[in-house]
Amino acid sequence: MRNQIEQIIEQMIGGGILFEEALQEFEKLFIQNMLTRHNNNLSKAAVALGIHRNTLSKRLAEYQNGNGTGVQKNHKSSKPRKQISPRLKVRKS
Repeated sequence: MRNQIEQIIEQMIGGGILFEEALQEFEKLFIQNMLTRHNNNLSKAAVALGIHRNTLSKRLAEYQNGNGTGVQKNHKSSKPRKQISPRLKVRKS
């Protein structure tokens, strides 16, 4: 198996595929194959993958939304956050 992986890596490097792209594609295919093996049962596939079912669901949603990386994007808004002033304590007399 190691020889097969090394051949694939050589082909990817020769084709100009970047490291991050290679990881993303591997992850996506690995997850798809595991889901197929477990008849699209997320719970069983997640256990077999060694990840939480919610993590698997999030990654699948990212693939469907076009991110396709399986890596969560930074969801920080471009708008600055409102500054929340600390509440003042009111003394009772």
